[in-house]
Formats: sequence, structure tokens, C-alpha cells
Amino acid sequence: MNLKVPASLGHGFTSIVTAPQSGIEYIDFGVLRLNKGESFSKEGNPERETGIVILSGTCEFTAGGKTWESLGGRKTVFDGPATGVYLPPGEGYTITATGELETAIATAPADRSGEIVVVGPEDVIIHSARGKGLFVRDVHDIIVDNVPAQRLMIGETFNQPGEWSSYPPHKHDVESPPDEVKLEEVYFYKLDPPQGFGMQRIYSPERGVNDAYVVENNDAILIPFGYHPVAAAPGYRLYYLWMLAGRNRVMRPREDPTHSWVWDAA
Repeated sequence: MNLKVPASLGHGFTSIVTAPQSGIEYIDFGVLRLNKGESFSKEGNPERETGIVILSGTCEFTAGGKTWESLGGRKTVFDGPATGVYLPPGEGYTITATGELETAIATAPADRSGEIVVVGPEDVIIHSARGKGLFVRDVHDIIVDNVPAQRLMIGETFNQPGEWSSYPPHKHDVESPPDEVKLEEVYFYKLDPPQGFGMQRIYSPERGVNDAYVVENNDAILIPFGYHPVAAAPGYRLYYLWMLAGRNRVMRPREDPTHSWVWDAA
């Protein structure tokens, strides 16, 4: 099973993940790129909720009879907290770029009504310096506990050069609350400088899977199961947008006990 989707982004909307795909059953994901003045519209799907993250640039956003002006503002994903939008099932939208714009768009099955929520940079929940030693990283929750979505959870993780995240390795592929809740996940990467790379390992002793992938700018990795640590190459900052979805919207990962000892050693 190949879990890597290599970078191949064009102008306009590029679909990257369309469930079902390599074990991903819930998440559809793509990236929208627009020039200043261009617009993109999407009709609402009564069976799917939507999470949008502005990766870079600014836009005007219209949905539910309202318009929000000048959303976004980052030059790159490394320039501070994101702006995001959550749309419940059935809500369509129009995005009009007011500068060069790149946005991530994820959807998941849902049948519960709700309100449109705009998440500004000030609303992002920031977990600075999570971890310790060489596995310190910053984690930004964009659409998680601060937004009453039904299935989607979306955020960003930032690795400094040479450092690790999703570490010690954890997984969330078994429905066994309260210790673990089953969630599938997709990662979407950016590197600074952009010619950089990182490493993604996905392993599951129960399934006989032990794979490693080189990840570069704009690559995506599908994580339907298994432990999934990430490392940034020396000299390069590594970022990934993470999108989770499952039957139960609860973050309960299980750490690999083989590597838990590093908490005491780092």
C-alpha cells in the first residue's frame, strides 16, 4: 500500500485525497490556488462538513449570506497562526482572492446542522514547545475543541530543523475508549527553504507494515493506521497540516510503549 501522494499542484483546485483511497474512508482533501481577483465557488453538500485553512495570502469569503473581508494574511505557513473556516453540511461558499492565495480544503461525512465558524489567528489554540529535547514542536489547533464540528479536526505542526514530531510515536487506529479512539489522518507538508525534505515513518506491527517515505514540499501522506513519527532534515523547517476524522471526534492517541522511555531520557 503506497501512502504517499507526491506533490503535483496546479492553478485552481487540485484534488489530493478522495475517499475511499488507500484506507482513508472519511477525508477528502485538496488545495486551491488563485491569483488576485479570481474566485472559486462550491455548492454545499448536505452530507459533508468542510474545513478551510488559508495557507498563504488573503481573500474575501462569502457563505450563509455573509461576507468576510481580508481573511488570511500570512506570506507562508511559517509566518504565524492560520485563519480557518468551518462550514456545516449543506453550506456552500465563494472564495475571492485579494492577493496570491493558497488554501487547503478538507471535507468529511456529517449530518448534523451547525453554524459557520470563522477562526482568526487569535482563535487558534497554540501548544508551544510540545515535547522535549529533539522532539520539541509547536502545534496549532485550528478546528478542534474550539469548533463544534461533527467529525473533522484540523491543525498545523511545525518542526524546527533536525527535530521530530508525532514523537514518541503514537497511533489512533483502534476504537477502545477511553484509551484510544479510531481516527484516520492526512498530512500535507511544506518545507522552508522549499527544496528541503523530511522523513515520515508509518509502522504497524499488528499489520506487518513498516514503511518510510521521503516527504517534500506539497507532498501528502495518508495515515489510515499505525504509528507515524516525522523528522525534519537538518537545515530545513518542516510543517504539516493535519486533518483527522472518524466516527467519534475524540483525540485519544496511544503512544508506542517501546519508545515511551525517551520522556525520561531526553
